[in-house]
Amino acid sequence: MTTRELATPRGLRLHIGIFGRRNVGKSSLLNAMVRQDVAVVSEVAGTTTDPVEKAMELLPLGPVLFIDTAGIDDEGALGALRVQRTRAVFARTELALIAAASVWGEFEEQLLGICAEQRIPAIVVMNKIDAAPAPATTTALRQRGIAVVETSATQGKGLPELRQAILDQAPADFLEPRAVVADLVGPGEVAVLVVPIDKEAPKGRLILPQVQVIRDLLDHDAMCVVTKERELSAMLGRLSTPPRLVVTDSQAFLKVAADTPPEVKLTSFSILFSRLKGDLVVQTEGALAIDELRPGDRILVAEACAHHPIGEDIGRVKIPRWLTQYVGGRLEFDTLQGHDFPADLGRYRLIIQCGSCTLNRREVLSRLMRARAAGVPFTNYGLAIARSLGILPRALEPFPAAHALVERHEQARRHSG
Repeated sequence: MTTRELATPRGLRLHIGIFGRRNVGKSSLLNAMVRQDVAVVSEVAGTTTDPVEKAMELLPLGPVLFIDTAGIDDEGALGALRVQRTRAVFARTELALIAAASVWGEFEEQLLGICAEQRIPAIVVMNKIDAAPAPATTTALRQRGIAVVETSATQGKGLPELRQAILDQAPADFLEPRAVVADLVGPGEVAVLVVPIDKEAPKGRLILPQVQVIRDLLDHDAMCVVTKERELSAMLGRLSTPPRLVVTDSQAFLKVAADTPPEVKLTSFSILFSRLKGDLVVQTEGALAIDELRPGDRILVAEACAHHPIGEDIGRVKIPRWLTQYVGGRLEFDTLQGHDFPADLGRYRLIIQCGSCTLNRREVLSRLMRARAAGVPFTNYGLAIARSLGILPRALEPFPAAHALVERHEQARRHSG
């Protein structure tokens, strides 16, 4: 594994899901593509039980994450659980490989249907051509405009063609990465990054969003100054010209807002990632829905990464405290971690997603769409904190569309009051 493979966060990799019946060679395809035995291969159907992930550098595309899944036709109670886990992978899949071997039927068409419904680009991989010819439906699939590649994973046949098909079918927005913050600053301009060093700060390093923001600024020829919230005021006084933007950890919003001159725009790392990974305007609507909360309402707090909670954990302690104070009564909170997301969202009045630095954009948007379908407002940590602390308009000044939405909301509240 190269240094770049280690350094590129999983949330910024193209997520490629491998789907198909049991024993069509999905794991063999994964091993052949990454040139390592990362997935157990056996002639026994159903060997793969849980999704297997492998990050790699797929030249010339760049960093990708392959996800090998259990057979979609698995049987029995345990098989149903495996199928459920496999279907959940679609929520974060940005490009699907549908593997088949000598047979094309209902299962494969169902997979194509899921891809079409969720707008996931798909490549059909007719594997094991060394053992049996590809089914006659291959020509018909190509006539339908579906990319089809014939392979023998065990013999290495068709792999260059598969790599080219992945490059051809990769989503355009992956080939043209979105800026995290550099478009708000500009070449030669300065951004100030406020990074609290407290109990939640990992020892000896910065957290992933902070690292990604620094790298994005440097990649686009902007400059950055990193400081703690206690030194912000003194540091701003030393600059000969005001910075273009101040970005803070959301937990330090009040202190940083008080010390940042009103003519300098301010936001948070979490809000930047709302724009990068989700839909900032829709998640701003979710933050405004905090005004409609009432004591006793149930809220879902969704964390992307699994970490050991501390005494002042932001998702379990600080956000519940701030929202409780804002609402003026006790609220009920459920917390989940990782890729799990409840099937039944109707019992919640609000969903608060973390910054999602470890999730890809598709998974965040998938959660957002599921929430909207259930009629549940969806927001994220930074937006929820800014609303509960009363500084949401200030935190959204760098983003005209979201800021205008808040201004209209405030005007409506004043008129109704």
